[in-house]
Amino acid sequence: MKQKILLHSCCGPCSTHVINVLKEDYDVTIYYYNPNIDTDEEYQHRLNEQKRYCKEVGIEVIEDGYNPEEFYSKVKGLENEKEGGARCPVCFKLRLAKTAQKAKELGFELFGTTLTVSPHKNSMLINAIGKQVESEEGISYLEGNYKKQDGYKKSIELSKKYNLYRQNYCGCVFSKTHLGEDVGRTKIISIL
Repeated sequence: MKQKILLHSCCGPCSTHVINVLKEDYDVTIYYYNPNIDTDEEYQHRLNEQKRYCKEVGIEVIEDGYNPEEFYSKVKGLENEKEGGARCPVCFKLRLAKTAQKAKELGFELFGTTLTVSPHKNSMLINAIGKQVESEEGISYLEGNYKKQDGYKKSIELSKKYNLYRQNYCGCVFSKTHLGEDVGRTKIISIL
């Protein structure tokens, strides 16, 4: 019997390749928890695309609603950080902790995230945060670096195949503000 994993997903495109990798060995359920997204309209658009894709591939989606106040209260004082700076780990921890808590509540054996498929995200940092949350919440975290072996490229190909909306920023208003800067989406600084 496959282990049940609650997989945090930031959007449909990021989930495509990760679901393909994991579904052979795990019973995957997507957890859509993203209070960092800047507007309700953007949140709903990404959620609808996530649901549409998961329906196509037979994966359940659990969603906890849009509550941006959770994000803004956690990143208070970090508003002027660059994309990839000190604000991002706080956001990662918020979403991973909530995923772990939901996984425990619903009887999953593991939790994980699709965030490491992005070349704009530091997988070592995300996995370190995941392991910290594992220790704090008492549920196993599945480490991953899904951008390896052309994972990101495969996610783009799958996004095209399923005609998924692909956004050009992580979701938070602060990343949107820094899109045009040198330290923006294409030259993210390494945190570790």
